[in-house]
Amino acid sequence: MKSTIDTTVIFVFSAFVLFIGLLFARTGRNMKSFFAGGEAVPWFIGGLSLFMSFFSAGTFVAWGSIAYKYGFVSVTIQWTMCLGGIITAFLLAPRWKRTGALTAAEFIRQRLGAPVQKFYVYTFLIVSLVNKGAVLYPVAKLVSVSLGFPLTACTIVLGLMMIAYTAIGGLWAVMVTDILQFVILTAAVLIVLPLSLDAAGGWERFTQNVPADFFSIINGEYTIGFIAAFALYHISYIGGNWTFVQRYTSVESPTAAKKVAFLFAALYLVSPVIWMLPPMIYKSINPALSGLNTENAYLEVCRLVLPPGLMGLMLTGMYFSTSATANTTLNVTSAVITNDIYKGVINPHASDKQLIRMARMSGLLLGLGMIGIALLVPAVGGMIEVVLSIAAITGGPTLLPTLWALMSKKLTGKAAFIISGICLAVNLLFKFVVPFITTLKLSRSQEMLLGVVLPVVMLVVHEFILSVGKAPANDYLQYRLFRQQQRKEAAEQSAEEAGAIRRQNLFGLRVIAFALAFTALLLYILCILAASGKMLVGSIATVVLITAVVPLIAIRRLNNREKHILKRTHAIENNDVASSC
Repeated sequence: MKSTIDTTVIFVFSAFVLFIGLLFARTGRNMKSFFAGGEAVPWFIGGLSLFMSFFSAGTFVAWGSIAYKYGFVSVTIQWTMCLGGIITAFLLAPRWKRTGALTAAEFIRQRLGAPVQKFYVYTFLIVSLVNKGAVLYPVAKLVSVSLGFPLTACTIVLGLMMIAYTAIGGLWAVMVTDILQFVILTAAVLIVLPLSLDAAGGWERFTQNVPADFFSIINGEYTIGFIAAFALYHISYIGGNWTFVQRYTSVESPTAAKKVAFLFAALYLVSPVIWMLPPMIYKSINPALSGLNTENAYLEVCRLVLPPGLMGLMLTGMYFSTSATANTTLNVTSAVITNDIYKGVINPHASDKQLIRMARMSGLLLGLGMIGIALLVPAVGGMIEVVLSIAAITGGPTLLPTLWALMSKKLTGKAAFIISGICLAVNLLFKFVVPFITTLKLSRSQEMLLGVVLPVVMLVVHEFILSVGKAPANDYLQYRLFRQQQRKEAAEQSAEEAGAIRRQNLFGLRVIAFALAFTALLLYILCILAASGKMLVGSIATVVLITAVVPLIAIRRLNNREKHILKRTHAIENNDVASSC
C-alpha cells in the first residue's frame, strides 16, 4: 500500500517535529538546562516523557507478535512494567532526585568512584547503541513495507530525522516531541481498535475464532517464571536505567519525581490492553502468519482497516514512539560523554559553549552508530531475540548494584565492580559458550532469572554476611561529605540562572500547546478526507484540541507562583528595612 495521502501525513508531521527541535536550538545555556531542563520540568510532562521513552514501535512489533501468537500474555508481560513503576515511585525515584546528580553516571562517580564509573559508562554506551539500534529497525521496516520504500533508505532517513532534533534541542526538545508522539499514537490506536473489532465481526465472533488458551495470563514459553523474572528486571530497569533516571532528576523535588513514576505506572496499567487487542483480533481474521511474519501482525491489521491518511497517522505514531525512546537514549548517552568523559577526564575546565558543542557532536555520532546497528538487526534473528537477550544478559548486572548503592551504606565501589563483572561473565557464558560445548541451553525464563537473581544474591551476601557489623564504607562517608558541599553550592544558585530556567520551561509549555493544536488541526483535515470512521476521528481531534489547554493552565500556575514568590520576597525585604530603621 503506497498512498500519496499517507506519505504526505508522514512528511508533514516529520517536518513539524524537526521544526519543534529547531525552536529549542538556543534554549540550552549550559549542561543543566540542555540535559536536565534546569531541574524544573513539570512532573506530568516528565511522566508522559518517561512513558514514551520506554515505549517504541518495538512494542507493536515485538509484543504485537507475542499478542498475535499467544494472546493476552502479551498484556501480562507489559503489566510487569506497571509494577516496576509503582516500586520505583515508592523506593527509587525520590532517592535519585535527592542525589543531586545530573546523570546516573555522575552519581556512580560520586558514590562508587571514577574507576567503577568508567566500567559502567562503557558498558552502558555499548548496550545503548545495540538496544536502540534494534528499536530503530522495526519502525523502518513498518514504513518500508507500508509505503514501498527500500528498508535501508528508510532506516537511514528516519534515523537522521531522529538525530537532528535531539542533538539540536536537548531535553526539552525531546520531551515536547514525546508529548506530541503520545497524542498521535494514542489517537491512532483508538481509531484502529474499534475498526479492527468491526472487521472481525464483533467481540463474540473474535473470541470464538481464537485458540482456547488465548486469554490465559501465561502462555507458551512465557511462563510464570518468565513473568516473575521480567517483573524483577523491570523494577531494576525502570528504577535504574540511565535514560529513565534523567526523568526523575529533571523535576523540581523528590515528591515530583515520585509523581513521574506513578504516572508512568498508571499509563502502563491501562495502555497494554488497548495496544494488544488489535493484533489479537487479527489472529481471528487471519491465523496464517508464522515465523518472523508475525512481527507484521499490527501492520497488517492497520492496512486492513485504516483508510488512506489514517494509515499514515498510525505509521507516524509508530515512528515517533520509536524516536522517543531512542532520543532519550541519545540525550542521556550524550550527557554521559559530555559530562563524565569530556568534562570529567579530557577537559575539566571546558566552558559552557564547548560543552554544548560536544553534547551536540556526541549526539550526532551516537545516532549514526544506532543507524548502523539497526541495519544489522535482521541478521541476528529479529527484534524479539535482540531485545530480550540484551535484557537478560546486561539488565541485572549493570543496574542492580547502582540501585543498591542508592540505599546501602556498606556497598563499596570495588564490590560493585566485582559483582557486575562476575554476573556479566556468567550470563555471557551461558548464552554463547555453554550451548556450543554442551547440550544445556537455558530457556528464555531461565536466562531472565539468572540475569536478575544472581546479582541480587551476591549483593545480599555482601550486605548481610560479608559486611555485617562493619561501619559504613569509606566510599559512602566520602559521598556524604561531597553531598553536603553540593547542597551548599546549589543553594547559592544565581537569580539570573533561575530566571533563565523559568523562561525555558514556560517556552516549552507554549510549544506543547501549539503542537497539540496543530495535531488537532491535522486530525480534522483527515476527518474530512477519511472514507470511514469520520465521527471517531473528529471526536479524537476534539479531545486533542481540548488537551492543548492543559499546558496553558500550567503556564498560568507557574506565573501565579512566580508572582507570589516575588510578593513574599518584597514583603520580607520591606520588613528588614523597617526593622533596621
